[in-house]
Amino acid sequence: MRKSFIHKPRSIQQFSKNLAHVVADSNIGVLLRGSDSFTIPKTNESSRFQLAAAIGARKVCCPVSHHFDELDSFLINANDWVFGYFGYDLKNQLERLSSSNPDSIGFPDMFFFYPSIVIICRNDVAEFLYFPDEISIDDIQKLIKIVEDEVYIDEIVQQSISFNSRFSKTKYLQTIEEVKRHIARGDIYEMNLCQEFFTSNATISPAGVFNRLYDKSPTPFGAFFRYNEKYLLCASLERYLRKSGALLVSQPIKGTAPRMKSEPDDIKAMERLRTDPKERAENVMIVDLVRNDLSRIAKRGSVRVNELCGIYNFPQVHQMISTVSCELADGLRPTDSIRATFPMGSMTGAPKVRAMELIEQFERSQRGLYSGAVGYFAPNGDFDFNVVIRSLLYNSANGYLSFTVGGAITFKSIPEAEYDECLVKARAILDTLNARLNVAE
Repeated sequence: MRKSFIHKPRSIQQFSKNLAHVVADSNIGVLLRGSDSFTIPKTNESSRFQLAAAIGARKVCCPVSHHFDELDSFLINANDWVFGYFGYDLKNQLERLSSSNPDSIGFPDMFFFYPSIVIICRNDVAEFLYFPDEISIDDIQKLIKIVEDEVYIDEIVQQSISFNSRFSKTKYLQTIEEVKRHIARGDIYEMNLCQEFFTSNATISPAGVFNRLYDKSPTPFGAFFRYNEKYLLCASLERYLRKSGALLVSQPIKGTAPRMKSEPDDIKAMERLRTDPKERAENVMIVDLVRNDLSRIAKRGSVRVNELCGIYNFPQVHQMISTVSCELADGLRPTDSIRATFPMGSMTGAPKVRAMELIEQFERSQRGLYSGAVGYFAPNGDFDFNVVIRSLLYNSANGYLSFTVGGAITFKSIPEAEYDECLVKARAILDTLNARLNVAE
């Protein structure tokens, strides 16, 4: 049984930044940052907390087969806070698919743990949850002193960084045309095509880079995750799936426009996005896909589109976001809603399985944790998971550092515009690292 200790941080901003360093000093840990402004349908809730951190692993679930069955057993037996992630290549557990492209980071397909220490911040007050048979109140007070008083320097990198692409620009544009030919033949309606930018032998401060990235892009679903020598530095804008009792909510993003320097130009960019027929068509197609996925685990007649093509503003971009919800059917296993909807439609395409087959054919690296989901299961069975986008992945053992960006390809896609959208999405990461792209024409 966990005990609780309440502490009011002097500065929630500095407290959050220092927690990233504490997570980085643990072999296993995660920090979830951000409060979203979405009001969850049928409730008065938005975010459950300002931040949540999990430090140290009391028990772990890292399956090598039958991943979802093992996680179901783990969650039932834990009956506690459980944090972790679903990697994109779990698609191979859910459909007759495979992954053969190179993976230089090496995150397992799935990893969950229930932590030694959980820290939840609400209304600028932190609650420390711990097991007294393992951790004393003196240990908690020492941890608080570190988080409050330690002076961490958010050092970024020890060298200039230049990212290479798996594609030349010309080849990426040609690949978009090949995808469009599949659309013209009726194989798919839409496909999310991504490209990885990478560098080798990089030396960075993962916590420092995450803090700078989050300062530059304070997003509702940020995540800093460490699993031994592997790190995720995530400034995600998108929710994959949230469960509140019997209510399940998905909030797919499709449609992006850059922020402008002047307010009049910014308003025009937002209105262009709101009325753009291509962007709206992309969003509606994915909403239909999400509705279909949710219907597999929903009570009959309960699937609802609560908001269609809403426009939301973030520091770097405007985004078109829809909200879809349902009431869960009775008698489901803890992971049934994940099994029915993963990977998320916004990162695959429609029809989903054929789109994933073509993603494997056209992309040049495994997505791994990118376009997967990071989040938590609460003791009462509720959960919340993001979509892993706008993220850096880092392996400190081999120095491999990468990020992946992409966009939805439809029949009306203009290849040059799709390529430019990739660069817009890369901007915050490049600015954070003072890095540049080295892309062959």
